[in-house]
Amino acid sequence: MRVITGTARGHRLRAPGGLETRPMLDRVKESLFSVLEGCGPLRGQVLDLFAGTGSLGIECLSRGASEADFVERSAHVCRFIRQNLAHTKLRERGRVYCMPVLRYLHSRVWVGRTYDIIIMDPPYADTQIEHTIETIAELGPGRVGGVLVVGHSPRVALADTYGGYERWKFRRLGDSCFSIYERTRSGSVDLENQVVI
Repeated sequence: MRVITGTARGHRLRAPGGLETRPMLDRVKESLFSVLEGCGPLRGQVLDLFAGTGSLGIECLSRGASEADFVERSAHVCRFIRQNLAHTKLRERGRVYCMPVLRYLHSRVWVGRTYDIIIMDPPYADTQIEHTIETIAELGPGRVGGVLVVGHSPRVALADTYGGYERWKFRRLGDSCFSIYERTRSGSVDLENQVVI
């Protein structure tokens, strides 16, 4: 597993042994970033959910994103994200949050930041993938005009719209898929009355 291009090009990323993480394959990652950069250079703030080793968020930083927040529930895996940020010399532009994704989204941790790119590549067996997308659409951490990237199994059929997000790209490569949604309108939650769990 490596950084494909940008300032950290060629750096190999560390990952825990076993099945604790399931990093996106390099060929799928190359296809994804080819699509994203087809719309212009990567810029702005990134949110990498179910971050695993941090591979996708680090790729965004390497290609020009200004900052990235990484959310991963396993404290053991979070140590690998921090090591990979240090190894790629991107530590100053990355923040790591060791907590479940839905807890992060419902908290006030991200308030004050609006993400240009949100990436979620959950475990393929995750039964809450659509609920997580709906929560992102409802709470509104992504800016209007920004994108939501969802990695998923071909056995998971996602809708074309979720709240203010509309799908504009779907691609399947073998047993891996990704869907890219654009945020076309803002969410509806009043952050002043948002419940923190």
